[in-house]
Amino acid sequence: MQGMASDEFVERVRERSDIFSVVSHYVQLTQKSGRYWGCCPFHNEKTASFTVSPDKGLFYCFGCGAGGDVFKFISLIENVNYYEAIKLQAQRLGIDLPTKNFSPEQERRHREEKILFKINDLAQDFYHDCLIKTARGEVGRKYLAARGITQETIETFKLGFAPDEWENLFNRLTRQDFTAQQLEAVGLIAKRKNSSGYYDRFRARVMIPIADVLGRVVGFGGRIVNSADDTPKYLNTPETVLFNKRNLLFGLDKSGRAISAAGKVIVVEGYMDAISLFSAGVKNVVATLGTAFTSEHVKLILRYAKKIIFCYDSDEAGQRATIRALPIVQPTGAEVFVIKVPDGKDPDEFIRKHGKAAFDNLIEHATTMIDYRMKYILDSADLSTIHGKVQALQDILPAVVTIKDTVTRNEYRKKIAAALIMDEQLVADEWKNFSRKDQQKSAREFEKNSNAVKRPRLSNDENITIRDACETVLRMAWHESDILDYVLALVPLEFFSPVNQEIIGWLKNRAEQGLRADEVAATTELSEPAQAQLSRILIGGTNDPRDTELNIFNDSINTLRRAIIKKDYDKLVAQIKEYNRSGDDEAYKQMIRKSLELKYQMDKLKGS
Repeated sequence: MQGMASDEFVERVRERSDIFSVVSHYVQLTQKSGRYWGCCPFHNEKTASFTVSPDKGLFYCFGCGAGGDVFKFISLIENVNYYEAIKLQAQRLGIDLPTKNFSPEQERRHREEKILFKINDLAQDFYHDCLIKTARGEVGRKYLAARGITQETIETFKLGFAPDEWENLFNRLTRQDFTAQQLEAVGLIAKRKNSSGYYDRFRARVMIPIADVLGRVVGFGGRIVNSADDTPKYLNTPETVLFNKRNLLFGLDKSGRAISAAGKVIVVEGYMDAISLFSAGVKNVVATLGTAFTSEHVKLILRYAKKIIFCYDSDEAGQRATIRALPIVQPTGAEVFVIKVPDGKDPDEFIRKHGKAAFDNLIEHATTMIDYRMKYILDSADLSTIHGKVQALQDILPAVVTIKDTVTRNEYRKKIAAALIMDEQLVADEWKNFSRKDQQKSAREFEKNSNAVKRPRLSNDENITIRDACETVLRMAWHESDILDYVLALVPLEFFSPVNQEIIGWLKNRAEQGLRADEVAATTELSEPAQAQLSRILIGGTNDPRDTELNIFNDSINTLRRAIIKKDYDKLVAQIKEYNRSGDDEAYKQMIRKSLELKYQMDKLKGS
């Protein structure tokens, strides 16, 4: 789909895509003040801050900052990339996909990918039929029945069984003209080590198809039913062009809507835990695939809900996995909770023994991320020595210093002091020291990473005025990119925030290439923060007459120029106050004259 941005295909799909109709399929919208409003589907909120402007073809959430055009909305809600969203909308509208823009290499890869997906689909059907239709699948049916997996769940997840035969699937698929190299590419077969030929990777296992968020089978997990030898209990598809565990959460294609509706997700360690919970009626569940919880997993989940509840096995390995996952989630702003399943059981065992109501009670009383980390540290700490107490405190502090609410912060200080049998003031002092070090580290990182010049200290109202002026200028530049040279001649690029600098640089680059600014190019070429910022800027525009729009633009330019001069003026006034003059000092007089000149320029811009 590369090169689609300027293709008439995209415009045809866009013209037939009413953003109101698309969004209202997922979000209940109410009209107010010329726009439509609803609760954001991308984060949990009670007050509607999500708005849609049909005439501009844009959406924006003032709560989480998500924004863009109709294709961006589809990409976020369906968790696909931007071009996949265009294709998905075209399919919904019955518009044929173009092929003329694919390079020969892209055409080859696209054809090969379709073949690999087809192979996985056929393998899924083979395993499923073997489970439900053959005598060889009886052992698999008994295993699933013993774990409380219903026939409905078997059909929902297309569970299957791989017979205990070395070349059954290999022979079946190669007879359908698929090559051994293609079957190996999706991980269904492996080369023999000591002789030529191939063998089926999965044998004598209950088979669990693993799908991406679009429901396409990308790999398999197999659970051995007779583990008499040292054969691994679980076996996954190896990494392939379709299967990457870091980017996959088992069951998300089935549970996505339930997660959005519930506003929270249960994260478990294995697909059998997820299947058992789903089968028992806990639909908002996903599982990692034998790998640690990753930042990619967080991004996937936050498309559906902001509340994440970890429910890993309650053994030591499960607790360590939970502790490792918490720092990954903490910076994202998600609400994080942890369930520790009683009696040392895993979620599958617990819900089979106690039922859904008991598991719902565990969810209701889930521990906060901070409390779980505190308990884990305290349980393993040596509190009989001063050194042990200090070490425990240092291990706990990273989890609590981020608390902003004063009352909550004070309560945790008391709780920590009581748990460590330590003076509360000592805890408060260590907390303050740790927080100061953390802030200094953040400040150093900011100075290192920021390329923006320091702004003058302004009041909140002045900052809002400058922000609005910057956005007005960028909105005009979006429609008329040739004004950028005029803008930058009066307002240095460094005066704009880093994200606005990115937008300006992108607009200037498009103009230099003779290309107009459009939503498709913006979404594919700008960073996520810049995309959201641009959507907020564009959706905030008015339908004023042309002369009024130009007056607003000119006023905004003057506002920015005045802010730049004020920076120099404030700096000069500070120098005058600190200047130690004696007698008729010419330097002092020059500073006074310069300050008056700057003041005159500011007043003139204010009155113009």
